[in-house]
Amino acid sequence: MLTIRQDIPEGLLDSQSHELYKKLDGPTLFQLPGRRSPPIFISVLLHGNEPVGWNAIRHILYHHQNKELPRALSLFVGNIQAARFQQRHLEEQPDFNRIWPKSADLIQGLDGNDGSTPAHNMANRVYTEMAATGLFASIDVHNNTGLNPHYACVNKLDTSFLHLATLFDRIVIYFTRPEGVQSLAFSRLAPSVTLECGQPGNPQGVAHAIEYLTACLNLSEIPTHAVAKHDIELFHTVATVRVAPGIEVGFQENNLDLRLVDNIDHLNFRELPFNTLIGWQKNHQELALRTADEQDQEISAHYFHLDGNALRISRPVMPSMLTRNTKVIHQDCLCYLMERMILPDSAVDSRESAAPGCLE
Repeated sequence: MLTIRQDIPEGLLDSQSHELYKKLDGPTLFQLPGRRSPPIFISVLLHGNEPVGWNAIRHILYHHQNKELPRALSLFVGNIQAARFQQRHLEEQPDFNRIWPKSADLIQGLDGNDGSTPAHNMANRVYTEMAATGLFASIDVHNNTGLNPHYACVNKLDTSFLHLATLFDRIVIYFTRPEGVQSLAFSRLAPSVTLECGQPGNPQGVAHAIEYLTACLNLSEIPTHAVAKHDIELFHTVATVRVAPGIEVGFQENNLDLRLVDNIDHLNFRELPFNTLIGWQKNHQELALRTADEQDQEISAHYFHLDGNALRISRPVMPSMLTRNTKVIHQDCLCYLMERMILPDSAVDSRESAAPGCLE
């Protein structure tokens, strides 16, 4: 299922994400040389309807066709089949950002064939290939479906991770669930971030990704000193909210099991007060949501309550990734819930902002 190449096929960089299936047989890992090593790993199109990463990296590679990259690049181009149809993933596929090795997999050891799905085996092979390189950093590039600012995510609060994140934006989210995401797996190998570059089709997202990836390719090292206090606004993802199995969710239609407020994606990155209205349920007795904390415990009643048929917030909280796309709601989740987080003094420099990195 995985192809590994040391070259860029002719015409590939002229292809839109939905055209890549004409040039590539499937998920492909490009191992490209550069002046510095070890390589930086960049993954794009883990979700086929999120083209920002491909559009950014093909722009960079197009302008380096006749000159050496500043650092070796391992570029993973993921779900090409789903990109053809501009879908997050196809019905018969797993989510390509839920297939990466978990802690238990690493304890047991990876041999590239764990008896799971072909997609899991493919991801295991990419992981083992990159583990052998002494990786410099890992960057996973995404769009999102709701109204969200640009931000970076980390899975460890190490200063090198935080510097890599704040080079993209001062808004940083720390999360440890769900397991199986690319950045969490690769955080065991090197400083690792996930970029969220806004909605597809917005040229500002592509421009921001180009600027960031170019800067990272030119880094000689990632700082390890404390992050400047005013350079970061940190949030912690404390829960994942999903719609209960069998629940029909949507907007405006009164006969739905769960009718969400029309402007639900406008609630992203807003600190919602107690009793904020989320929607209305047909069943007035039992919550239509399933909310899991970082230990995968059910905690819906901690964050939501019913007021008659109205579904409301039970405590101040800040959501992210709320979307009006009902297919994504069912394939992934309704949203994540976040709380502000204060870094320990050892990780924060209260002086003026320091230089983000050592650029060539």
